[in-house]
Amino acid sequence: MLEDLTIKDFALIDSVSIEFSKGFTVLSGETGAGKSILIGALSFLLGGKADARVIRAGTHEATVSGTFFIGDEASDVKNTERAAHTAETDQDEEAQSAGEWLAVHGIETDDGRILLRRTLRDSGKSSAWIGSTPVTRADLASFSSFLVDIHGQHEHQSLMKVAQHRKFLDAHAGIIDEVNKFTVQFAALVEKRKLLEQLTSSNEERARRIEMYQFALQEISDAKLKIDEDAQLADEENKLSSYEKLYADVEAVSGALSNDGAAVALLKQACRDAAHALEMDKSLSNLDARIESAFYELSDIAEEFAAYKSKLVYDPHRLSEVQERLSLIYNLKKKYASSPSAPLSEVLAYAEEAQQNLEHLGAGSTDKAALEKETAELEKRVYMAAKALSEKRKAAGAHMSKEVEAVLALLGMKGTCFSVHVAEKPGTDAIQKCGPYGMDDIEFLISANPGSPLLPLARIASGGELSRVMLALKTIFASSDTVQTLVFDEIDTGIGGEVAVSVGSHLKNLAKNKQILCITHLASIAVYADNQIKIEKGVDDGKTSSHCRIVAGEERVKEIARMLSGEASNESLEHARSMLQKFREL
Repeated sequence: MLEDLTIKDFALIDSVSIEFSKGFTVLSGETGAGKSILIGALSFLLGGKADARVIRAGTHEATVSGTFFIGDEASDVKNTERAAHTAETDQDEEAQSAGEWLAVHGIETDDGRILLRRTLRDSGKSSAWIGSTPVTRADLASFSSFLVDIHGQHEHQSLMKVAQHRKFLDAHAGIIDEVNKFTVQFAALVEKRKLLEQLTSSNEERARRIEMYQFALQEISDAKLKIDEDAQLADEENKLSSYEKLYADVEAVSGALSNDGAAVALLKQACRDAAHALEMDKSLSNLDARIESAFYELSDIAEEFAAYKSKLVYDPHRLSEVQERLSLIYNLKKKYASSPSAPLSEVLAYAEEAQQNLEHLGAGSTDKAALEKETAELEKRVYMAAKALSEKRKAAGAHMSKEVEAVLALLGMKGTCFSVHVAEKPGTDAIQKCGPYGMDDIEFLISANPGSPLLPLARIASGGELSRVMLALKTIFASSDTVQTLVFDEIDTGIGGEVAVSVGSHLKNLAKNKQILCITHLASIAVYADNQIKIEKGVDDGKTSSHCRIVAGEERVKEIARMLSGEASNESLEHARSMLQKFREL
């Protein structure tokens, strides 16, 4: 849920900081006070499009930030839908919750809270952050779609995305687990079809691939490669090709240690002198022992260097063998690894893959017949499972359509027709074209006026109608929709009387499980709210500014009275107090 919102230099707002609570919050104020600007700032924060015109006059940058509480959402929710490798899988379905989105992108919350921040400069450049991580506007919009739905405009509405309709219907039908299982089964069928396609490819292509894999396997096998052999050979080549310099260095070291007057001889004399000194002063025993140890150690080193030098022989034949072997390995890497500098293990891994591919391609007619039988049986099971899902969807869709129409009737849209359109994907009797989620294309259709044809939700022109449709759908989906904060703008357009009371009641009920923010001019809706924020416009130092403040107690009575009659008269105050006592205790 949204806990706070800070706005600076956005449109008419110079600086505003608002804290939000759970439940139902109404935003009220006189026409033109800036209520829609507040929603516009929130939409901007959530990744909505904006240009430099929203920056407050006389300033160079607009900034909006907000804190959201998402709790301890598990990031390892079921994601079997992603198992289907098909073009039908949509990127929006990569994450199933705000918590999972953050986990996928490596962003951590602070005690279950996450701060969103976005700025827009007069140059037109926009910047956004989720927590302390810079993100693109697309990423911001993708993440915030799990947090907030804004209704009343044609942006930022998950219900306006046809791809989401299947999810909502499945959740309402209670078949999400069945769909997940189906997705896994469908993915298995896709893999079997791919394998069968390989086996049934043209004889020439199949023979060419077999020959290619056999040649590669033989070439790698003949090389008799050993793990890390390339690194060992490279070290040996370096030693052999640097023989002259290596011999010179070893001889120099050996001479410095062993020649007359060199280190070993000098140290030997030092041992004799230390032994004589010890005879005169026993406190030098430790130093005498150390210098003696150093003498023996250096003598041993000198002997090993001398032995190494005696064995150091230039072998041009071995150098040639090593270089030829390295050349062979280089060519094998060039053919079968990601690059000539790749580890030798990649060549060995390619050999294993080639062997597996040969087994598949050379399986013979018996294995092909068995695979065809398995694929046919799995196709039948997938089709039957898809058919069962489709029947459940159609039944749930018909029931949901009636529920939505009943709610819309209470919201002043009596006669509206709502339909959950469930259509089978195009195919044939022999090969039914299922997708990873079944055989259905699902879309919500509506006709707002009796006799008018059913149209997609996106074709609804009226903001008020759209908001009420969304309110009805959100009422139906309240238990299954994961978005916790719903914002309704223009929801009271063209309504009043009993319809407004019904809208207020529905918002109040919806707020039991969701955080509701609603802009309204109607007192009969506002009195249902748990909290009320008043937006006011004033002039400071010759500049017009919008301000926000929470109203409660008698201040709220006065605001409700203003909404009732335009002024706080004794009659309107009494009426306001009566309404608040009836619908929401002071």
